[in-house]
Amino acid sequence: MACDARLDRAPGASIGAAPERAVTEPGSARLLGADGPFRATLNGFAPRAAQIRMADAVERNFAAGGTLVVEAGTGIGKTYAYLVPALLSGQRTIISTGTKTLQDQLFFRDLPLVRQTLEQAMGDTLPRPVRAALLKGRANYLCLHRMDLARTEGRLPSREAVAELEDVLDWSARTVDGDLSIAGVVSEESGLMPFVTSTTDNCLGSECPRFEDCHVARARREAQEADVVVVNHHLLFADMAIKQSGFGEVLPGAACFVIDEAHQAPETASRFFSLSLSARQIEDLCRDFLAESAGVSGAMGILREPVADCLQKLKELQLRVAERMPERGGWNELLGDAAVRAALQELDRSIAGLSAAAQRLAGGARGMDGCIDRLAALQAAFDRFDAPLAADEVRWFERRGRGFALNITPLEVSSVFNAFRQTLDAAWLFTSATLAVGGDFSHFTGQMGLDDADTLQLGSPFDYAANARLWLPPDLPEPRDPRFAEAMLDEILPLLRASRGRAFLLFTSHRALRQMAERLAELPYPLFVQGEEPRSVLLERFRESGNGVLLGTSSFWEGVDVIGDALCLVVIDKLPFAAPDDPVIEARSDMLRRAGGNPFTQLFLPQAVISLKQGAGRLIRDVSDRGVLVICDPRIRSRSYGKIFQASLPPMGAAADRADAERFLESLSPTGVPA
Repeated sequence: MACDARLDRAPGASIGAAPERAVTEPGSARLLGADGPFRATLNGFAPRAAQIRMADAVERNFAAGGTLVVEAGTGIGKTYAYLVPALLSGQRTIISTGTKTLQDQLFFRDLPLVRQTLEQAMGDTLPRPVRAALLKGRANYLCLHRMDLARTEGRLPSREAVAELEDVLDWSARTVDGDLSIAGVVSEESGLMPFVTSTTDNCLGSECPRFEDCHVARARREAQEADVVVVNHHLLFADMAIKQSGFGEVLPGAACFVIDEAHQAPETASRFFSLSLSARQIEDLCRDFLAESAGVSGAMGILREPVADCLQKLKELQLRVAERMPERGGWNELLGDAAVRAALQELDRSIAGLSAAAQRLAGGARGMDGCIDRLAALQAAFDRFDAPLAADEVRWFERRGRGFALNITPLEVSSVFNAFRQTLDAAWLFTSATLAVGGDFSHFTGQMGLDDADTLQLGSPFDYAANARLWLPPDLPEPRDPRFAEAMLDEILPLLRASRGRAFLLFTSHRALRQMAERLAELPYPLFVQGEEPRSVLLERFRESGNGVLLGTSSFWEGVDVIGDALCLVVIDKLPFAAPDDPVIEARSDMLRRAGGNPFTQLFLPQAVISLKQGAGRLIRDVSDRGVLVICDPRIRSRSYGKIFQASLPPMGAAADRADAERFLESLSPTGVPA
């Protein structure tokens, strides 16, 4: 590392007064301070004490090779607080984000600005020129081989996909990086995407006929040569789980890891350390068998019938699951239904029949051999579901539209992740606006196995007391009461009139969202409902409307920025406790009970507090933003744990009553927003 000095604290201690600096000037604190280059070169930049304190702590942690967890409130500027130390360190750094939106923002906006400012200010004293690379999951990149197959095979899902393929073909001749996620030629929700991108399963790697021009391979080569690599959590944990061949070469050489939007890391890690077997995997494999058969003599005659039988058995299982199963459930519930169990067994036998037929074609072509290997992995997954259940895992299913997925999920990932972390001689930073519960980081550090981490909590610099009001309606019934939805509507309609729209209504369930959307159909403001259009389109239309009302569930509780007059009211229907009958939550609760723990205080409550903090954070995103937060769940007042929720919210001024909240909203109505 840069030097041998370490932070002078016991492992796991919170950072109080800053110890002696472990690096020489010019350090991050000076560069981000009142006399630093950022204030002189960047419009709107203002020194912030919390940002400087965070940057100083990060710089010392990078030098010491330690682990630091920082909760950085909205408006601190945490991105610069870790980018500046990262570039000053002269060490290879991996930065991982929870969303592709932040990943693109970091790479295309923030990183170039910081790099340019430091280069101009420091010249040759900067440790070394900084080469940066952006690396996403393979599903974001155009696969030239699969595009060729789609063009020649002609088995596309719709007429729209045919036109979209022509656009992709035209764009493919011009693109440098092949990144479809930012190209704008086809939406991520399009049915064409699986036909023009690859997966870990169907990628042919170096055996691909288009490997020399492969966009994924080029992106990985650039990442291997870069000083700063910007990835996302999906890619990071896929590599740790050894689920993406090749990318593993990128990570070991890094000396510093930054995990931004770190509150998402435990759930993402859990998904990537899981085994999943889905209807989509089987459909894709059958389609690829037929596509590859077109170039192998006699293959179509051998595979047509077993592939058709496999697809038919899959369709029958999908029908049984859709008719008889809930959206999510435990493995025993699935097998307990005789019709579903019989359909699953028939599919297993059909896949075995396809395997027997496909073996006759082994060694005939690279693409066909790749399909045969995927089929073997699929059969191995079926074998895992037949094997005895391990004590540290849970098996469950979920419906996905017309499809389904069968999953084996570990009950905890802390030991796996900690073991991986210990294999690397690297410094780690985990940061987010929402990591602590009542000032306590133990829920997050326990989930990730960070018992040796130092922690730092920094509040937002925004003036919440002056710019925001919190209204907790006192007379609403409990959420389980059938009168709750109507009572909530009566409470928020006057507020919507006072705000002139310009509101987010955030729900804990799709069912509650749909009920409220029906009740608000005659609202005199544009109504934007999750599910009616892609998320990005809804947000853009909401911003442009100037007086819209957006209804969303979990995906709108975080990672959404609406700055300015377009949003001044955020309403949350219920405290976001996880469903107790969720199979994974239920299994983790049982594990805690067996260990003598309390599932409510150790699992349900901290997760709900962090989720509520995320939802509440949608209201104030900039120093000039103003608005009202309304939480309609009376339990935040009536239950003892409600104090923990309230203590974790930003320090907003309390509205005396609804009329007080209405007056505050009316004072925010800008000229030109229709009443």
